[in-house]
Amino acid sequence: MTNRKYDIIVVGAGHAGIEAALAAARRGARTALFVIKLESVGRMSCNPSFGGPAKGHLAKEIDALGGELGWCADQSGIHFRMLNRKKGPAVWAPRSQNDRRLYSELMLRTLEEQDNLELIESTVTAILHDDKAVQGVITNIGLEYFAPKIILAPGTFLRGSIYVGDKVLEGGRSGEPSANELSLALSNMGFELLRFKTGTPPRVDLRSLDYSALEEQPGDPDPSGFSHYRDIKLQNLISCYLTRTTPQTHEIISQNIASSALYGGIIQGIGARYCPSIEDKIVKFPQRDTHQVFIEPEGIHTYEGYVNGVSTSLPPQIQEQIIHSIPGMQNARIMRYAYAIEYDCISGQELDASLMSKRFDGLYLAGQINGTSGYEEAAAQGILAGINATLALEDKPPLILSRSQAYMGVLVDDLITRGTNEPYRMFTSRAEYRLMLRQDNADERLMPLGYQLGLIPATRWQRYQTMLEIKEREWARLHSEKSLFSPTEEDGLPREPQAFAQLLKRPQINFADLSRFGFQPSPELTQDIASRIQLEIKYSGYLSRAQMELQRFNDSEHIHLPADLDYYAIQSIAWEAREKLASIRPRNIAQALRIPGVNYTDAAALMIWLKKHHGSLESK
Repeated sequence: MTNRKYDIIVVGAGHAGIEAALAAARRGARTALFVIKLESVGRMSCNPSFGGPAKGHLAKEIDALGGELGWCADQSGIHFRMLNRKKGPAVWAPRSQNDRRLYSELMLRTLEEQDNLELIESTVTAILHDDKAVQGVITNIGLEYFAPKIILAPGTFLRGSIYVGDKVLEGGRSGEPSANELSLALSNMGFELLRFKTGTPPRVDLRSLDYSALEEQPGDPDPSGFSHYRDIKLQNLISCYLTRTTPQTHEIISQNIASSALYGGIIQGIGARYCPSIEDKIVKFPQRDTHQVFIEPEGIHTYEGYVNGVSTSLPPQIQEQIIHSIPGMQNARIMRYAYAIEYDCISGQELDASLMSKRFDGLYLAGQINGTSGYEEAAAQGILAGINATLALEDKPPLILSRSQAYMGVLVDDLITRGTNEPYRMFTSRAEYRLMLRQDNADERLMPLGYQLGLIPATRWQRYQTMLEIKEREWARLHSEKSLFSPTEEDGLPREPQAFAQLLKRPQINFADLSRFGFQPSPELTQDIASRIQLEIKYSGYLSRAQMELQRFNDSEHIHLPADLDYYAIQSIAWEAREKLASIRPRNIAQALRIPGVNYTDAAALMIWLKKHHGSLESK
């Protein structure tokens, strides 16, 4: 009989489960990855794209830590753009349109070829456990599999329900069954289940569009991807297209709003505020007479196009009217109809900072089960859960990223500290230190950690080290070497010699202009390194101020709170604050201050109590 004992079991092979399983296996843990259908591994259920504001940052951080999403996204990318170039560098964001099928095939092959990892097609229906810890899982065909660490990453499959108009279908995704028994099992284990909602738009036949009425959006001439030091040739193989809804579109929706599953009262789940359905847009923004619609190809070997901006749960015949009212789509043929989906999830406040459940030792949760939305948010949680599960097996402390260290740190801290009452989406505005958490320096922030954990191969690490050496050398030259000069400022030369770094601070001067002033860059200097140096020099004043703010933040993060502290005994703290502190059990004063219901007065009273009863504020 097959040995069904493992170090780690991962349930679900979406973006969270994939990263969790790969991280665990690559760190030497014998890992089993369960998926309902092998063909659905890594499926991009909604838009086949990665990146965008903050999501692009997450994608690059996952790659820098040793994850697979960035490599696979670059390999399957068919259209690349850097968004927000006209804004500050903190919000520049790489984005790719991807070949949906190729991405899934690449991920499946990666999983199949990974040592220490077994793929198992089966539905997990229950968790084996005692009062304190998990022990394994049970599948729908009655087999039991055992492991001291379990990572749940079921996506939208927990009691998933699909809605199209008044039609309700069971399913975790179109054409795939929901995981009702596992949802019931979690409820029986004491977890309070939330009910969230998301949706997807129609897909149309690209051959049926009138391109003369559409605005073409080609990819960047110098495409930027997500993976570091991999030598992947990025290719812009297709264009995306832009159009807009019309007053006729809005009239059709308004007249049929009662037919929407969302507004007809059928759906009870809470939807995504920042990715609303077209019905939501019309109802909540009545002053707008038009909304953007992006038409994005789903691959290079298909004519299927994703109609971004028209997510809906209206009946099929109404969907057709909506699509035909949009310029360029008057004769569009719908290949897949839109639908909404409801699913169960669990508050992130049920977890500690390692993403392990506070109820059961060894049970980790990652992805949409924690109330998030988006591929990148899920994958970020997945890799952290996989890493922390293996560190626990080794009796080592978990990897907990700070809010000042990575967007991944912001994501986890938001979930466990504040929870979420709607699908959580990452934005650059959520990061207090976003100027320091740029997409271009993700490798410098996280690759050393990935290497220490054994997730970054030696070849990639050496290339990273070489990049740092070149950057440091050119940085030193720019600050020590001085420019040519002219007493009359002829040809734009300064009257006195200046350090090249000082010249580069001028808004009108870029790195490429320095040759006019006598600077000769080293032959090894790449465009990427030059861009990093230019950015850090031009924004050095802002970065210095951010560093000062960060120091104050770090001071409060280092005021450690004992794990067994009895908050109810501290009567100088408001009762609501005591309840929140006792429930969440923050690691430090900084985290305590981020808990809704805990204010500065409560934090000050807490520090006074600690100093009185512990003699000093413990720094850790």
